[in-house]
Amino acid sequence: MAKKGGKGASKGKDKKSAAADKKKGTRKLYQLYDISGDKIVRKNQYSPKSPGDFLANHKERKTCGKTGYTEFSSKKKEEVVQEEKKEE
Repeated sequence: MAKKGGKGASKGKDKKSAAADKKKGTRKLYQLYDISGDKIVRKNQYSPKSPGDFLANHKERKTCGKTGYTEFSSKKKEEVVQEEKKEE
C-alpha cells in the first residue's frame, strides 16, 4: 500500500521539533496596565462592540482583535486642534 499524504509528506524534521526551534518572546503585559494607589488601571480603550475586550493601539488606528472593529485616527484633525490651541 502507498503512504497517505502524497507529495507533501515530510521526510526530515517533524512538526514538533520545527515548532520548538521558534522561540516566542514575552508578551510584555506590564506595559498595558498602570498602578494608581490600590487599583490597576488599563491604558487602552474598551471596545464598543464587545464588552470586556480592549482596542489595540497601532500607528494610525485602534482595532479590536475579536470583532474587527477599527477606529482610524486622522492626523489632519489633530493638527488643526493643536494649531487652534496655539493661536489662543
